[in-house]
Amino acid sequence: MASARTARDRYTPVVKPENSAPARDKILFYLKTKGAQTAAAVARRLGVTPMAVRQHLYELESGGLVRWEDRPAPVGRPARHWSLTPVASERFPDSHAELIVGLLDAVRSAFGEPGLDRLIHKRLEQQAAVYRKRLPGPRAPLERRIAALVSVRKEEGYMAEMTRDADDSFTLIENHCPICDAAKSCQRICGGELDLFRTVLGKGIRVERTEHMMEGARRCVYRIEKAGAARVGAK
Repeated sequence: MASARTARDRYTPVVKPENSAPARDKILFYLKTKGAQTAAAVARRLGVTPMAVRQHLYELESGGLVRWEDRPAPVGRPARHWSLTPVASERFPDSHAELIVGLLDAVRSAFGEPGLDRLIHKRLEQQAAVYRKRLPGPRAPLERRIAALVSVRKEEGYMAEMTRDADDSFTLIENHCPICDAAKSCQRICGGELDLFRTVLGKGIRVERTEHMMEGARRCVYRIEKAGAARVGAK
């Protein structure tokens, strides 16, 4: 059984993950970055009691920000997992979504699809120039370069993080898309971001998107590795 409510949230519009943030914000941030979780798991992360977390979760549910689903557990009763609703996305940065979508529509109307393509291409060139200034040079270890890229993406509101995998590849995770509405209006923006990563990381680096919000995933995930690296399970 699952539950979700659609009433608008009565709290402040932007979630902050800092230690001084309200407990509700910390819960929303944790669910945003980790996906569906039990109240006990959230409590362990925040260092509070499960009862306190449940009280916050039920308040958030009444505001339409979270929903629950009972999932089978290996032993005993089903475990209740809590996740964010689409309404909760409004509490995270959106990079002036309405303005951006309006501008894209205006460019498309005035200059057609070719004009929109030129605009996106020019914007990606500008982003690449900024990113190159922030990333170490191509001789730096790949891990350092990806870490710098993650830092830039965090500043831009993507809630980015990275992991180093057992096969020495890297996973770049973006838990939020501050330009989601714009990407829905023009999906070439998403393709452009993949090209952007490939451009700034340079030749000899393979970048693949393995999870994509525009295809229904909770987050966008990129696998990054040296082009000559052997893949686990590769045929």
